[in-house]
Amino acid sequence: MNSCGIYKRSNVKDNPINEKDKREKNIDEGRGINLFKGKKSGQFDFATSNEMWRATIEILDFVPLANVDYGGGIIITDWYSESNDGRESIKISIQFLSNEIRVDGLKVQIFNKKCNVEQTCKTEKIKSELNNEIKLAILKKAAQIRKGDLKKFREGKQPYESGGILK
Repeated sequence: MNSCGIYKRSNVKDNPINEKDKREKNIDEGRGINLFKGKKSGQFDFATSNEMWRATIEILDFVPLANVDYGGGIIITDWYSESNDGRESIKISIQFLSNEIRVDGLKVQIFNKKCNVEQTCKTEKIKSELNNEIKLAILKKAAQIRKGDLKKFREGKQPYESGGILK
């Protein structure tokens, strides 16, 4: 192996012997991920542990979803219309800016599409009270989900994990 040039001799002083020290050295050098110390890149929360995500899915259950990307933190619905003629429909886009249950942790955008008889359509982003109503409904539902999860945790029915960190 020595003649192949692959093997490089190293000093024992530079390489830790026990496993804990090896892991810490790898993390310090950026060769590993640390799931339980602070927020760093490489850490991901799962949709089942994120109350904001779960609440949004429940609130938007009345409309078909076109794009759901947990890793990118966005949910986009398909065009939805309550009327049968299909001349006017809306699309809702929700972007997650934080895993915390906070007003500034969500960005809700609503797009309106109006079509005439010849199916020529005009799409525009609208700012209405519906934006705030959806955001408020998601925040309320997320708070209820967290309260329910905490109750189950206190009763010993499940481990409580929020934001990827065991609390």
